[in-house]
Amino acid sequence: MKEFFLFLTLFLSIISCLQSQETEILYLTGQGKDDPVEWDFFCTAGKKSGSWTKIPVPSCWELQGFGNYNYGHSPVTREEGLYKRSVRIPSVWHDKTVFIVFEGSMTDTEVKVNGKVAGPVHQGAFYRFQYDITKLIRVGSDNLFEVHVSKVSSNESVNMAERRADYWVFGGIYRPVYLKALPENRIERIAIDARADGTFHAEVCHHLKKKGYILEAQILTPAGEPVGKIFSASTLSDNGVTSLTTRIENPELWSPEFPNLYGVEVRLIKDGKMIHQISERFGFRTVELKKRDGLYVNGRKIMFKGVNRHSFWPESGRTTSKTISIRDVLLMKEMNMNAVRMSHYPPDVHFLDACDSLGLFVLDELAGWQKPPYDTEIGKKLVREMVIRDVNHPCIVLWDNGNEGGWNTELDKEFARYDIQKRHVVHPREIFDGTDTQHYKPYNYGNGTLFQGREVFFPTEFLHGLYDGGLGAGLEDYWNLMSNNPLSAGGFLWCLIDEGVVRTDLQDSIDTDKNHAPDGILGPYREKEGSFYTIKEIWSPVQVDMEQLLPDFDGNLTITNWYSYTNLSQCSFTGKLVRFMTPFDAGLDQLLEEELWPLISPDVLPGEKGTINLELPSGWKDYDILYFTAMDPSNRKIFTWSWPVISPADFIAGQINKGNQGNVIRINEVDEFIIIESNGISLRFSKQNGLLNEVLVEGRRIPFTNGPIIHSTHEAQFSDIEYELNENEAIVTIYYEDELDQVTWRIGSEWIRLDYQYQIDGTCDYAGISFSFPENLVTGVTYLGDGPYRVWKNRMKGTQFGLWDKEYNNTITGESWDYPEFKGYYSNFYAVHIHNDVRPFYILNAEENIFLHLFTPDPPHWALNDYTVPPFPEGDVSFLHAISPIGTKFHLPTELGPSGQPNMSFPSGMEPVKKGTLYFKF
Repeated sequence: MKEFFLFLTLFLSIISCLQSQETEILYLTGQGKDDPVEWDFFCTAGKKSGSWTKIPVPSCWELQGFGNYNYGHSPVTREEGLYKRSVRIPSVWHDKTVFIVFEGSMTDTEVKVNGKVAGPVHQGAFYRFQYDITKLIRVGSDNLFEVHVSKVSSNESVNMAERRADYWVFGGIYRPVYLKALPENRIERIAIDARADGTFHAEVCHHLKKKGYILEAQILTPAGEPVGKIFSASTLSDNGVTSLTTRIENPELWSPEFPNLYGVEVRLIKDGKMIHQISERFGFRTVELKKRDGLYVNGRKIMFKGVNRHSFWPESGRTTSKTISIRDVLLMKEMNMNAVRMSHYPPDVHFLDACDSLGLFVLDELAGWQKPPYDTEIGKKLVREMVIRDVNHPCIVLWDNGNEGGWNTELDKEFARYDIQKRHVVHPREIFDGTDTQHYKPYNYGNGTLFQGREVFFPTEFLHGLYDGGLGAGLEDYWNLMSNNPLSAGGFLWCLIDEGVVRTDLQDSIDTDKNHAPDGILGPYREKEGSFYTIKEIWSPVQVDMEQLLPDFDGNLTITNWYSYTNLSQCSFTGKLVRFMTPFDAGLDQLLEEELWPLISPDVLPGEKGTINLELPSGWKDYDILYFTAMDPSNRKIFTWSWPVISPADFIAGQINKGNQGNVIRINEVDEFIIIESNGISLRFSKQNGLLNEVLVEGRRIPFTNGPIIHSTHEAQFSDIEYELNENEAIVTIYYEDELDQVTWRIGSEWIRLDYQYQIDGTCDYAGISFSFPENLVTGVTYLGDGPYRVWKNRMKGTQFGLWDKEYNNTITGESWDYPEFKGYYSNFYAVHIHNDVRPFYILNAEENIFLHLFTPDPPHWALNDYTVPPFPEGDVSFLHAISPIGTKFHLPTELGPSGQPNMSFPSGMEPVKKGTLYFKF
């Protein structure tokens, strides 16, 4: 037992010694929104002000019920927050140098320790800063920490750069605060440049009492295994920089596709004894901007498939968490993105960590907003704080100096002072130093710029989302143009999330400040809009060249590899067939049968085309749907493509009984109506306009009426209605003044047939026929077609063909977030079962390329203009050959490319007649 205690004492002594050589951390707050620590708090103005109380830290004080909410377009209220907390400092820190570190505080921040000021007031909300408080603390005792935070800065340039912006402006200690204890002789920080050829160079900043120390380093795998030999250098000055250099053979390179990371341990040694050790994570990769050529990473020209992202959560504002950061990066990866721009400030460190480990290119941004930028004095300090914090992240490939005019050109050279890698600096929205990043330019814009320019171009904001407009809408046209321009380096959509904040003063409702902030691909809680899946397909690194199944399809599918570094042999693929087992009107139970099988991955290099054999089983044409799924090397789904095997006409042939089953058919004229009775169903047609006026089933009225109204380039003028009765069915024909417009009903079996045709002459927003049905009676639908999201003329990608069951909702995209939306246009329509409070009924379509219009979405309450409020046909349920596109916050759809143009046809009767056939079962 005695030997055991001696061993334990020695072991603990060794551990204590080792720990003393590491930097030690003591958190004064929580590390994010999920683990805050209470501080005493006093707010000077607004709600809950004027008395001492408690507040969780880190947090934005507005989200805790203090002060006032401010969106940055209007002047920010001048609130101040006073914080205090007593914390016991470990007695083992008696010989340590101790810093207090703030990861972020909004904005002017004064710190006192035991009643004494720690240093100058820090200005700038989004930057890490620290004070040496060694002489102010009492180790082994309680210490009083007091922090005075002003929401509005005394420096007007800080206010213009950060506080007058198009986003929510908060106050408070919103990122973690901690104490950091180090040896008196210590390593301050490391800046790393690790190149694709295996060259490793580090600049080690240190604080020493005298010369004669040794710095040695070891590169490690993520598992901690050494890579190469230990390398070292002697310090040549007390307080300065020492370089460490080595080279390893054939490093595994970092890229978004293969985010390979390494670690390095750097040790400070004196007389053979380790004094201090720190570790850093990094990746081997080389970034080059070749002017008039492109942006290269590891020797490959890359294109940004990116988005702008704010640090935000609706219940905590700018206070986030590691979990949120990982979730956001995974959502971007799920959309097949490879890049993200920090808008409009440096993010939390854990977000950059997630980009490093999961793989995204990052544009890291100094704050600045369309106004006079930071003045030079404070700007230099903030550039330094930003770069020395973020310099070693391999994900960062470019620095942004401000945003949209919010740049101070005197700061451009400051980035390179602290960046050993000398990454390029851009001015978002400007032509600058070989790059063109102009924002929100129309499709194919350029008079010596962008698409027609000489600079490498990548708009750092484009296709500005608002409600359901932009983002995915128009992206295919832009991307096709970018992909075919050798100077294009892609671009960044605006933006990732709707920045909706939970208003504690408004019954916890979500506020997006009207139309200022509902501009994301995702809702505030990361609800996925339809554009999410459109982007996923358009930016898929595996592209499929087959829009529809050809009659002689032999299973060989042509695919293109849009990866930069991945051979498709490193991906995996599956095929799947689905068959409908019972009639569509028999319900969902036991409706589907499927067969799934793996495929052999083809050897296709980046940028090349190849073929994959789907290995279709015998009898595959007896199935109804074919699916093809691609998975990336990390087993993340790239996309699933779908093709109906069965045509609408063949689907109907297997669903309906065309005979009248011996039923008696009666035709009567009563007043201004023609009434047809068959199979217990009564249909009443108006002799005044030819429209269906009433449907009765066993005496019960189904309010499916007022149709078909023909929507064309001209108003279909009713001419006449005729009917006839033969052995099997009653036929009702409606004629119009234009002889090419015609509607015919055939009533006799349990399925009622409607044939219609009409002429398009010129351009139109939509074309087809429609009926009325009270929206308040609808509870949902089951439908066969593309889904589950709606489409627009310029946002057709991202859906899958299948059987979808949707409950009714009245979602207004960006104002409520019950997705997928129920109302709107649906493509590739085959069949629908309309659930309602009266009597469910079925509609089947026999023609290809028909859209279902399922009620008209309510316009947003704060619509900026009609760009994102497209026209819909009169009526509630429509069957269309053509639908409308949607615009963005700043552009009409016609400015976004070919797919945003109106539906066009030949004039003067040269266009083929549009025809359709529907079957109804009431």
